[in-house]
Amino acid sequence: MKSEILALLRERGDYVSGQELCERFNVSRTAVWKAIGQLKKEGYRIEAVQNRGYLLAEGNEMFGQYELESRMDTEWAGHPVKFYDTLGSTNLQAKMDAENGAPEGTLIVADMQTAGRGRRGRAWSSPAGTNVYFTLILKPDFAVEMSSMVTLVMGLAVAEGIRKVSGVETGIKWPNDIVINGKKVCGMLAEMSVEREYIHYIVIGTGINVGKQDFPAEIADTATSLWEECGERVSRAELIAGVMKAFEECYGIFRREGNLSGLVERYSALLVNKDREVRVLDPKGEFQGIARGINETGELLVELEDGRVTPVYAGEVSVRGIYGYV
Repeated sequence: MKSEILALLRERGDYVSGQELCERFNVSRTAVWKAIGQLKKEGYRIEAVQNRGYLLAEGNEMFGQYELESRMDTEWAGHPVKFYDTLGSTNLQAKMDAENGAPEGTLIVADMQTAGRGRRGRAWSSPAGTNVYFTLILKPDFAVEMSSMVTLVMGLAVAEGIRKVSGVETGIKWPNDIVINGKKVCGMLAEMSVEREYIHYIVIGTGINVGKQDFPAEIADTATSLWEECGERVSRAELIAGVMKAFEECYGIFRREGNLSGLVERYSALLVNKDREVRVLDPKGEFQGIARGINETGELLVELEDGRVTPVYAGEVSVRGIYGYV
């Protein structure tokens, strides 16, 4: 009920009477009073005025279980939310929860990670009170071959979610690095459990640089945060809820089509690689070409000098003008 009260107070933006809260949630005045008291203990500034009711103070930026639940405007993505002040890794927790029967849509969120990881086992700096770290659990019934496309769906959702919540122009470096003004603001790590041709679960971990911070020397020239790009505080809870809303919509299209065909246009419109020269690092040999977007299976389409277009699935793509390539 506390999350629902928060959502109502935020939506109304004015005083809400105790009687209305009682009738809305079918509880006593005492129950409402206790819930308001607990929210105040959590740090929420809620004014109580006789004969007027309760008012949530403006600029009351919080980050926790109730705040996330109160902002989650989705049918299944982000339900339930499991919030932790500190975790080793949201991905590790999500995998344990998935193994123990957590439903699809379960969202693991941490204020801080002590063992955050990026791709190839790289450490991911995860300080408290600054950024967003979350992992979503999926339990799909589609073919294993479709699993690699899910990270592109999340990449699109994060880019669109950031744009909607912060107003910052955001792009995607194929396949799912989110960039602003040529610098990385978000990274993802997807992992899954598969038995033969059956997917037990997929977990998609996402880290978004939100607050003002000093980046380590090795990434200081290539990393940024929403604070640096828009010059003001962005609500972490609102951002997560916005990404979940976007993901639920994009994932629904992906599931319905059975591929990325329904999202190709939206994804390609945000692709910073598009119509730019890229260097493809392939085990069979490095080559260069012009990126022309993605196809319905998420492969990057690269046009070679002779005009032929080759789809790139495996290998790491480096983009001229991004991350130090000039």
